[in-house]
Amino acid sequence: MRMQPNEGLMLRQPPRTSVSRVAPSLASAPRSAVRPAPPPLLLLPAQAFTVKWANCESEVEEAQRLRHLVFVQEMGARPMPPPGTPEGLDADRFDAFCDHLLVRAAGDDTGKPGPVIGTYRVLGPDAARRAGGLYSDGEFDLARLDCLRPRAVELGRSCVHPAWRSGGVIMALWGALAQYMRLHELDTMIGCASVGIADGGDAARRLWLRLHAQHLVAPQWQVRPYEPLRVDCRSGDAPGDAAAIPAAETPPLIKGYLRCGAQLLGPPALDTAFNTADLPMLMRIADLAPRYRKHFLGA
Repeated sequence: MRMQPNEGLMLRQPPRTSVSRVAPSLASAPRSAVRPAPPPLLLLPAQAFTVKWANCESEVEEAQRLRHLVFVQEMGARPMPPPGTPEGLDADRFDAFCDHLLVRAAGDDTGKPGPVIGTYRVLGPDAARRAGGLYSDGEFDLARLDCLRPRAVELGRSCVHPAWRSGGVIMALWGALAQYMRLHELDTMIGCASVGIADGGDAARRLWLRLHAQHLVAPQWQVRPYEPLRVDCRSGDAPGDAAAIPAAETPPLIKGYLRCGAQLLGPPALDTAFNTADLPMLMRIADLAPRYRKHFLGA
């Protein structure tokens, strides 16, 4: 994942150079991922958009097109999509196993739907077993989380169109995700929060060193990256003293995750295809801060 201007950090599942782009029966994939199918549509009267779950291949391709716009065209990622992927789409073989959450701008007076302006993809526990694991299994040793997998989802490929980054779209996505978790009796969300490393990884390194003191999970849940970003202190840093580490601005969205109650699972992995450092994160419904529990779940 990487940061968007004015929007901050995004959850993205790490890419793989896998085979098929879309399963033959993609329209049925979201419904087989969890039980039962997600609510088809949420109308947000105060906003100029709607939130829904993709239920056909063309809708998934709209999400893939937005992902390509943000990750490749805007942020300079160099993923390796499966052979046969149409130009202008960000795709991998796991798309067919995921539920794809879409935010769509309001349509015109003729009834034509507006464009997709925000997206997440969600890999449910049953779908993850069929897919052979989580995306993050390719970047991290997640063995310590095995007991959580039966009721866990992996979030990824989150992005918002540059013209819609006021915050309303991401809040709408989060609200729909909360409903999804409650509907399917799931309690854990796993994902990677990515920070660009055009500066050589310095900002990501300082962010990790400053945040892990307060936001790292207990030792029994900690994971390790297969290809870690070097995060040891440089000259001038004070090992073990987070207050002495030069300030690194926390992206707005990661602030939101942490305020909700999310925690860091371990140090960042290096993702050379997307030129990012990926911080593994864990969010459990039981740890959701009361104000956000009331806002998203009404409880």
